[in-house]
Amino acid sequence: MAETVTATPPAKRWIMRAAFIALGLAIIVFSLMPLETTPRRWTGPDLLLVLCCAWTLRRPDYAPALSIGLLVFLADLMFQRPPGLMAALVVLACEWLKGQGRAMRDLPFPAEWLAAAAAMTAVIIGYRVILAITFAPLPPIMLSLIQLVASVLVYPLAVLFLMAFFGLRRNRPGTLGALGGRL
Repeated sequence: MAETVTATPPAKRWIMRAAFIALGLAIIVFSLMPLETTPRRWTGPDLLLVLCCAWTLRRPDYAPALSIGLLVFLADLMFQRPPGLMAALVVLACEWLKGQGRAMRDLPFPAEWLAAAAAMTAVIIGYRVILAITFAPLPPIMLSLIQLVASVLVYPLAVLFLMAFFGLRRNRPGTLGALGGRL
């Protein structure tokens, strides 16, 4: 049976890239809103990291490394984290996920979830290790673990959200990228 070859229209690619950035900016703004006046002993998922992993695994051509890097760098500045550290780690993780994306499209969702969990774990551990090496103040280990577990658990919901509202599905075999190469 002949394989169907389809190309993503350039206008749709740019619209989806803009949607990625807009959704990332919305996550940053929502995270900065003061919803509680008392400090919490727990933390929620890192939705920006989850968004970057899901978008990268689903459609890597819609999430270029520059967009991911600038978005997470902005989050670094807004959340008063060491500038560029989380951005560099997320870009590295997303580039690794892009490399895994071709093999992931034929596997069931749990394999994709496991790859995203591995990338998120590497980012969180790498962040803590680099902060420890540079003697920078570290957040409590339990907060980092809670955030990691919450991020991994919310990943399927994020994928459902992206599929429902943005139509973000995995690449099918034979899909062509921007330069005509197979994705």
